[in-house]
Amino acid sequence: MKLFSCQSCGQVLFFENTHCERCGHRLGYCTETGRLLALEPNADDNGWLAVGIDAQAPTRFLCTNAEYDVCNWLVPEGSSDALCMACRYNHVIPDLNKEGNQELWRSLEQAKHRLFYSLLLLNLPIPTRAENPTGGLVFSFPEDPENGEEKVMTGHDEGEITIALREADDAEREKMRVEMGEHYRTLLGHFRHEVGHFYWNILVRDAGHEDACRAMFGDHTQDYGAALQQHYENGPPAGWEEHYVSSYATTHPWEDFAETWAHYLHIVDTLQTAVSFGVAVSPTVAQDGSLSQSFNFDAYGAASFDELLVAWPPLTLAVNALNRSMGQPDLYPFVITPSITEKLRFVHDLVHGLPLPPVISAPQ
Repeated sequence: MKLFSCQSCGQVLFFENTHCERCGHRLGYCTETGRLLALEPNADDNGWLAVGIDAQAPTRFLCTNAEYDVCNWLVPEGSSDALCMACRYNHVIPDLNKEGNQELWRSLEQAKHRLFYSLLLLNLPIPTRAENPTGGLVFSFPEDPENGEEKVMTGHDEGEITIALREADDAEREKMRVEMGEHYRTLLGHFRHEVGHFYWNILVRDAGHEDACRAMFGDHTQDYGAALQQHYENGPPAGWEEHYVSSYATTHPWEDFAETWAHYLHIVDTLQTAVSFGVAVSPTVAQDGSLSQSFNFDAYGAASFDELLVAWPPLTLAVNALNRSMGQPDLYPFVITPSITEKLRFVHDLVHGLPLPPVISAPQ
């Protein structure tokens, strides 16, 4: 994630900011330019005008969901939609008449907007339901039924991504994380994982890459329900860490792909953050320079996965050490083995439209 600056006063701004803390200007994220703009009201049409170097830009409008303090994005220029690029994909939102639901929705939207930030930078297709009625992307955030029936399950089904509302409750999510023995469970992680299933449909199935994906992740035609049941009954196989980025990835090739996809987005966005902060890692005890790394490249636009792979370990070692110094568990409790590296490289190549590994047929 990039850092931003106020065009009016130069104050450092963060992605979720709605107002500049120094000069008080309203802020709006512009998807066309990838910038957080300082705004002034235009009394003529109830819209907003960008200030500073963008003073000649046309009147812009905040997303309707800004009214609920859950969105700080601008409606794209020339759009007749009242919702921004991210909010227009919503299908089911929480009941805002219930106390606390607006705060939970805000947490969901912050994670979803970060997801869309990445999808837009990667120039990935984002078909709507209007464009693809049977597989376009939509999001639903339902809450569990009050009558004690089975809880809402987070998941993906032909373009519809469901994130259970309780996942936005930090205490509930942490409880589930511990009960399920997960090292890592976050709202943003859910969004990145579930959209991985969506892009398996778009970039693998519909693009004719199933054989290449099968060669890398395994046979996705195996019974998913049976695989899921076996995973929850027996857990991951011994030695799974060598080939899978998480224990859940061992469940089924679809889950392996989605977990790897999510992990790739974690890497790219975190590296962009390091670049934005001008981070440099150069521990003096590593005299051979093996852990020295400066971050000054475009992580989202990296032509080769090797560029990301070289930069990633020094950064994760540093942030883990910082967390331990604060008495916190490792921020990055993962090990990228050669096998996992090739899976991440596959996702990178798929995202950037690069040639995938050749499929080698078994001898007859």
